Amino acid sequence: MGKPDFWKNSKRYYDLKSYWRNRFGCTVHKLQIDAGFTCPNRDGRVAMGGCIYCDGRGSKLRQSGALPCVADQIASGKKYYKPSASKFVAYFQTFTNTYAPVEKLKALYDEALVQEDVIGLSVGTRPDCLPPEVIDLLAGYAKKYHVWVELGLQSAFDRTLDFINRGHNFAQFARAVEALEGRGLNLCVHVILGLPGESDEDVRVTAKTLAALPVNGIKIHSLLALDGTKLGEMYKQGAIPMITKEKYASLVVDILELLPSEMVIQRLTADGYRDILLAPAWAKNKLDVLNTIHKELDKRNTYQGRRC
Repeated sequence: MGKPDFWKNSKRYYDLKSYWRNRFGCTVHKLQIDAGFTCPNRDGRVAMGGCIYCDGRGSKLRQSGALPCVADQIASGKKYYKPSASKFVAYFQTFTNTYAPVEKLKALYDEALVQEDVIGLSVGTRPDCLPPEVIDLLAGYAKKYHVWVELGLQSAFDRTLDFINRGHNFAQFARAVEALEGRGLNLCVHVILGLPGESDEDVRVTAKTLAALPVNGIKIHSLLALDGTKLGEMYKQGAIPMITKEKYASLVVDILELLPSEMVIQRLTADGYRDILLAPAWAKNKLDVLNTIHKELDKRNTYQGRRC
């Protein structure tokens, strides 16, 4: 069994761009939105301070002053991407984007979807912030629009989740996945490589765990030590090692081999936070990281799903 024909791309994995093109017959871009949400892991409902790697500033828009409304953020995003894209997905990205009364959520989501060329939503949230009424709301949109729910997990191991102060355990994640299943929603899961105390096999176990669940997409990136975070302070004190680029690329390929061929690879690295990034320095060069991953795939002559 070789590379699947349905990918219709030249890569060794099923990337988001190929998925959009296959699904909608055109280029689709996600428009990043900061709708002013906070997080229960920061405001005291679950914990204070958030995950140890989170700097808590929010988007660049939030750092610049009063947030523009959702409609204005979408209009600005369209100007940036057009004419390369004809359809868009509104990506509610910053912090926990289901952490509000359902009436407020509906108003924000409706504001994004009122424009004809916005074909759907992508909503970033936490496993413990998906009550039944919110899932019902999202499932209602899925009857007409293309909807993704993006869940932060980072690791399948509770000891790791405790260490990074995620504020939830794997069982809560599994319950959220079960609640979302069969509702017409696409699920994307976020994982981090290079987490302190995790072995290579731990990373592969997380990948195998996700491969066995009804997960439609994945985002992968390395652990980033940011100035002003608890993790950043630990790094400055020499208390934690940071993953090398070569090890990161090798583990990414391990993960890709274990995931189903139909799972959409939405991200393989992260390149943000340049102004406060302490380490690893190699994470600043996204293209170089991607090239390193591609070279590792070529070296092994392997592809996504080969060991699934």
